Amino acid sequence: MAAHNPVGIGLVGAGNISDQYLSNLTRFPDLHVAVVGDLDTGRAETQARKYGVEEWGTAADVLAHPGVDIVVNLTVPAVHAEVSSAIVAAGKHVWSEKPIAVDRADARALLDRAAAAGLRVGVAPDTVLGPGLQTALRAIARGDIGTPLSAQTVMQNAGPDLWHPDPEFLFAKGAGPLFDMGPYYITALVCLFGSVSRVAAVGSTARAVRTVRNGHRAGTEFTVAVPTHVSALTQFEHGGVGQSVFSFDSPLTRTGFVEITGTEGTLVLPDPNTFAGDVRITRVQQPGQDPAWETVTPVGIEAGRGLGVLDMARAIRGGRPHIASGDLGYHVLDAMISIDESVTSGEMVQIASTAGEIPLVPEDRDPFGATL
Repeated sequence: MAAHNPVGIGLVGAGNISDQYLSNLTRFPDLHVAVVGDLDTGRAETQARKYGVEEWGTAADVLAHPGVDIVVNLTVPAVHAEVSSAIVAAGKHVWSEKPIAVDRADARALLDRAAAAGLRVGVAPDTVLGPGLQTALRAIARGDIGTPLSAQTVMQNAGPDLWHPDPEFLFAKGAGPLFDMGPYYITALVCLFGSVSRVAAVGSTARAVRTVRNGHRAGTEFTVAVPTHVSALTQFEHGGVGQSVFSFDSPLTRTGFVEITGTEGTLVLPDPNTFAGDVRITRVQQPGQDPAWETVTPVGIEAGRGLGVLDMARAIRGGRPHIASGDLGYHVLDAMISIDESVTSGEMVQIASTAGEIPLVPEDRDPFGATL
């Protein structure tokens, strides 16, 4: 039997979300997390020691590490493209937290550099690889609701300044509810309907100044640079339409709402910011009757953030495309920027990019099995 040869992983950015990644990446046998890097090397050391990673240091230490094949970029959105480009220049594959960049030019340049170097770019969210959304995709592919016609999604709450100890970056360019949470919903819709062809949107900013309300910096004020409520209409290349709300201005929290209506029924998806959850279908009822629900049994093993890194590692070794690709990440960014442009201009915006074909996850995938 051949020796087990996991893919080497380095991680840049040891902030809030690194716990979710490290808790999974260190449990997947096909991956070996070799080093954690951060501007604050003390924070990198804390996270490395917490998850049994042998080495830590700066981002430069991660990029120079000879045992690293894929670098996971968990920096703030404003520097995603800059850090990812440095990773490619160092000869490493990139997995980036969403969004891939904050403008089209930087995202396109990153993908072009990676392609020229024979390197791969993967982009969050990888929630679409979880058994919840994959079960929904299979149900639609089987024709369980007939031909998909339309989608409705809602993501609204009072904003991350309520709970995040350092929320400023979530209200800066490249964030806000559209760019921070939109990738989960738009990526799911693109996987379900195909590429977005055009969008129209309106938006507003409830407060120009917000206040940190949690942690040692509570009471600190900061300026809001983006719309904090966006309502968007989307049309997809195969004819489906969607309407979505992304808001940090609502006292009433309503998140994870995704309904897909087809010619034969309506399908309710689990929260696209999660990896599991029930998939339910209802069909036409007589007037006055309550909906009758069918539950589609989820297929697959739940894991969590890092599934996209694992899929990319296995795809590199297997010579196949990975699912949460740079092209998909670019198209979702293009759709979000187009929505933002429509908010500003008041006009419908055509979208030139496409996501390409997005394959399904094999039903027998085991994230916790050693395959390499």
